Amino acid sequence: MASRLELHEELCKILGSKNVYFNPPESLKMQYPAIRYSLNDYGNISANNEVYLQWPDYSLTLIDKDPDSPIAKKLSVLRGCRLNRSPYVANGFWHFPFNLKTT
Repeated sequence: MASRLELHEELCKILGSKNVYFNPPESLKMQYPAIRYSLNDYGNISANNEVYLQWPDYSLTLIDKDPDSPIAKKLSVLRGCRLNRSPYVANGFWHFPFNLKTT
């Protein structure tokens, strides 16, 4: 992905709605199913004490009532996207935590 906005649009397509949120404030009432994501880190490749290649890494969380969410399977085939740990339940919703490396 060339930019965060392109990533956002891709996530909206995968989800099939606009319920995709970048760094949502705690006060925001999200609609579900939803994808919440944030910048996690920058990957760097260095040589001669200089960074010559850099890319953002994101943390994504799919939030869905379905423990067998087909959306989770669609996210898992994105290039560089991997399930970070086992899905868990919070507030009656399944949370699927992913890491996305955008190299």
